[in-house]
Amino acid sequence: MKIAMVGTGYVGLVSGACFSEFGWDVVCVDNNADKIAMLEAGKMPIYEPGLDDLVARNVAAGRLSFTTDLGSAVKDAEAVFIAVGTPSRRGDGHADLSYVFQAAEDIARHAEGYTVVVTKSTVPVGTGREVLARIKAVCPDAEIEIASNPEFLREGSAIEDFKRPDRVVIGADTERAAETVGALYRPLYLRDTPIIFTSLETAELIKYAANTFLATKITFINEFADLCEKVGADVQDVAKGIGLDGRIGSKFLHAGPGYGGSCFPKDTEALVRSARDADAPITLVEQVISVNANRKEAMARKIIDACGGDVSGKTLAVLGLTFKPNTDDMRDSPSLVIVPRLIEAGATVRAFDPVGMDEAKALIDGPVWCSDAYDAMDGADAVAIITEWNEFRALDLSRARALLKQPIMVDLRNIYGPEQMRDAGFTYISIGRAAVSATA
Repeated sequence: MKIAMVGTGYVGLVSGACFSEFGWDVVCVDNNADKIAMLEAGKMPIYEPGLDDLVARNVAAGRLSFTTDLGSAVKDAEAVFIAVGTPSRRGDGHADLSYVFQAAEDIARHAEGYTVVVTKSTVPVGTGREVLARIKAVCPDAEIEIASNPEFLREGSAIEDFKRPDRVVIGADTERAAETVGALYRPLYLRDTPIIFTSLETAELIKYAANTFLATKITFINEFADLCEKVGADVQDVAKGIGLDGRIGSKFLHAGPGYGGSCFPKDTEALVRSARDADAPITLVEQVISVNANRKEAMARKIIDACGGDVSGKTLAVLGLTFKPNTDDMRDSPSLVIVPRLIEAGATVRAFDPVGMDEAKALIDGPVWCSDAYDAMDGADAVAIITEWNEFRALDLSRARALLKQPIMVDLRNIYGPEQMRDAGFTYISIGRAAVSATA
């Protein structure tokens, strides 16, 4: 079966490469000629562990190719995936579906024979119906059906998530469309992967429900972390104590500086807007959005408070800028709020991220960009960890202490133990745990 993947962003590129690994003939399409040229040269426009090797292997095998010519890609495809961006619409928080609708209309002009157009992009409920209406408006006689196949990929582990998913969701109105999309996942049948067939609307809503639920779990444990700090409890023990309950689960119960990335912020916003429009407001998610926004501001204040309440004229080392490790994605990262607030408060910020430096430089003005963690700490009054990259988990604490003017660490990811840090001679402030002072 031939597949066309419209869009070579995070979802489209990973999905296209993984489908080709399954043995399908995949053509990835993008109207950005520079990006296509980069991919044809074997260079990845995003950072995702293992993606460069996966792409190279399948390009060499002749199963994966890239083009700017949508017509040639769609012409013989039985399944055409729309995997373009759906950013928050400026001004109102709704998902901007202009790229989805443009892709659908372009597909309608070029598709030949029976074709299933599959929305892979995250779209509000009802989008599939509108996509079909627009296709029919362009080409009333097109033999095209619509399906929804939401993605559940985590940046940093997307390839593994695609190949070994918890489930595959396929929304379609006809048996033929459902079977066509289901056949693409045939290799997963051998692993007994649950494949759920639903209506279009249900599949679209499952994606939003999943992301907003996970965002809610993060926000829940972050608010409990604040309570733990006030009453002398340990949020990590609280998370373990409730996470062992099978009804709750331990994932996404890690206290930190708030969620970010390409999905949770825009998807929570889009859901609450859609729910309001449907006269069924989800006020719980509205509160999650508010709490998460306030948390990033609170983390900047936490760092300032750790330095005596005033950072004017002080130098702060910041380790980690991306919203999570193993990605170069800076979208809605807590660092985009925290670092500017520190600079506004008068601090000189020395920043380092293992992968996201180029992205960060385009988004944050003012830091001193450093070559590694130790360079960032050299001469700083304190160090703050914002992103839990593996290389920050085993810092040479003796070396770090010698480089810092004052042995103060603010760990917004709880990657060190308080007793360990106290014994290493640090004043250590983390999330949802008691602060400790250096052993005399």
